[in-house]
Amino acid sequence: MRVALFVTCVNDAVFPATGIAVVKLLERLGVEVDFPAAQTCCGQPQYNTGYRRDTEPLVRRTAAAFEGYDCVVTPSGSCAAMIRDNYPRIGRLQAKEGRGGDLAAAAAGLVPRTYELTEFLVDVLGVTDVGAYFPHTVTYHPSCHGLRVLGLGERPRRLLQAVKGLELRELPGADECCGFGGTFAVKNSDVSAAMGEDKLRNARSTGAEVLCGADNSCLMHLGGMLRRQDSPQRALHLAEILASTEEEPLL
Repeated sequence: MRVALFVTCVNDAVFPATGIAVVKLLERLGVEVDFPAAQTCCGQPQYNTGYRRDTEPLVRRTAAAFEGYDCVVTPSGSCAAMIRDNYPRIGRLQAKEGRGGDLAAAAAGLVPRTYELTEFLVDVLGVTDVGAYFPHTVTYHPSCHGLRVLGLGERPRRLLQAVKGLELRELPGADECCGFGGTFAVKNSDVSAAMGEDKLRNARSTGAEVLCGADNSCLMHLGGMLRRQDSPQRALHLAEILASTEEEPLL
């Protein structure tokens, strides 16, 4: 199986440890991982802001970058959702406008091979116990794209529950948005911050040491608020917890 890591812009620029953790985790499970250097932004910021045609070159580039791989794995529900949910829509609109069908073809070739990390672990590799060790209390925030668009369901929680030493604590209001929403946080900063504070209030109520998520865009929003509040609670990507072992503990 040839697997490509789609690291995403946010992880590449701000959270490289998450990409490293994904590679360590998958290689530990016997997966050969490549990192296609031609990958770039999937186009989500442009598309969500209304610039659909400016997104089209990124659809072509992304499809070309990951051509030939059996699976494309990304530690980001929002970017996986962009490819799986919006690339076909972009292709259909191009065809409807009489501008060709290459985008629909690109989407058709890429969408079935693209997986968010927890989907790949549970559905493709068939594992929930990845041999991780993380002796800390954790509460899990399910990001909107993973929860509502991809339908990740219990996959992330099943993976966390199998981690040796980890105590998983229920997050009140877990299915509520954290307020990030990409460009929403820029355009509606006051509302975004208020939603983030609601999420953090619930997270703090658990007493957990770590606020875990599977999408660093949300964790960037929440983690920034935690640092400004000098909170002892830490925001951490699920992949980094799963990559931690007794021999090489994360914390």
